[in-house]
Amino acid sequence: MSGYADTGYAGSGYAGRAGAGSGYAGTGGAGSEVAGGSGADGGIGAAAPGLWVEEPALRRRMPDPVRTAAVRAVLIVSVTLIQATVTFFLTLTGSWLALPMALGAIAGTIVATWGVLDVWITRQAWNQRYGVLSQPSSTARGRRREAHRAARAAHGRGPRIPRAEGPLAAPGRH
Repeated sequence: MSGYADTGYAGSGYAGRAGAGSGYAGTGGAGSEVAGGSGADGGIGAAAPGLWVEEPALRRRMPDPVRTAAVRAVLIVSVTLIQATVTFFLTLTGSWLALPMALGAIAGTIVATWGVLDVWITRQAWNQRYGVLSQPSSTARGRRREAHRAARAAHGRGPRIPRAEGPLAAPGRH
């Protein structure tokens, strides 16, 4: 049993992932004898998860134009929120800067709305241009071929005329 039963690592594939020669106890690598414990009880020297563990992405990466628009929108929205907060505190103190900051916050809200809409429109345009791959898979192609053959047989037509082999055959049609 690994020493990760209470941390959620037990049974997840992380326990005992250290490579040979990493120095963790129990891996058989160089320096595997650590003073203070054998690692069997989960104490000092127990096998730890590796520093770099490849995990599959949960979703595909956003396209570059969409990601650029999203970063721009996040920056604009964050600046607008900071500006609105400063405007609120300036209004509480009764400062003369409250009015210009309020006008700036209103303008920032309009620009932030434009930024968020830009992300949405860019995403929709990208999906329309590049989002659909119209290549049938080999499985779909085979099923379509079988369905076509079954339909020909059902209508009483025989198989296609076999290809002509020989000197009069069309080139490149094999």
